[in-house]
Amino acid sequence: MGDVYTHGHHESVLRSHTWRTAENSAAYLLPALEAGQDLLDVGCGPGTITVDLARRVAPGRVVGIDAAPAVVGSAAELGRRRGVTNLRFATGDVYRLAFDDSSFDVVHAHQVLQHLTRPVDALAEMGRVLRPGGILAVRDCDYAAFAWSPDDPLLDRWLELYHQVTRRNGAEPDAGRHLLGWARRAGFSDLVATSSAWTFADPERRRWWGELWADRVRFSSFADQAVAYGLSDPDELAALAGAWHRWAEAPDAHVAILHVEVLGRR
Repeated sequence: MGDVYTHGHHESVLRSHTWRTAENSAAYLLPALEAGQDLLDVGCGPGTITVDLARRVAPGRVVGIDAAPAVVGSAAELGRRRGVTNLRFATGDVYRLAFDDSSFDVVHAHQVLQHLTRPVDALAEMGRVLRPGGILAVRDCDYAAFAWSPDDPLLDRWLELYHQVTRRNGAEPDAGRHLLGWARRAGFSDLVATSSAWTFADPERRRWWGELWADRVRFSSFADQAVAYGLSDPDELAALAGAWHRWAEAPDAHVAILHVEVLGRR
């Protein structure tokens, strides 16, 4: 089967994606960046991380690719608004990158491999377009390692359902723990694995995260797939959304979202 993007591009998904920056989503890579490097951002989404990376490697050439044309258009508009001139965006296929061998010094992918049916093949293709000694930078979350409080059986069910839908799509929701092995199998060396987390605990950030997921479980492609696959129904999805709303209003609530990140060399 081909790849199916579990989240889709509903506004509730893009609300999360446009929050991301190089600082909160690619800090592990930043010390390795230098002016003049050519960089490819695979699965760039709306481009907020890509724009930040382009500023750091200018005047190096930066290309952001994504499989969704509408999102690529939004990313290109963001680059124009922010006046970043060493940057372009295009639609692309991670398994067949439209670039010659040895075209880039850095290939970056944030929360991409967790959605792929063939992550090792994708990594090998990223390696093909890297120059000798070039840097691979991949970061993915690990859903089974999410930690939240207070406990709620409905949030446990949300996590179970997310695993069911993603695996029905042939992908790996707990990708973080597999990154190091996948990169090694794809032929990378000098591998360094680290971890970091997003934490949402203060009232404003907690409310933002809770409302975001309350909308996702009702309106995004995740919701559509859960129903289409016979894994859930609208009544259950509404109950899961309500659980996220209640979590967001609990005075001591917090969630920590673990990510694993890997740097490697071609």
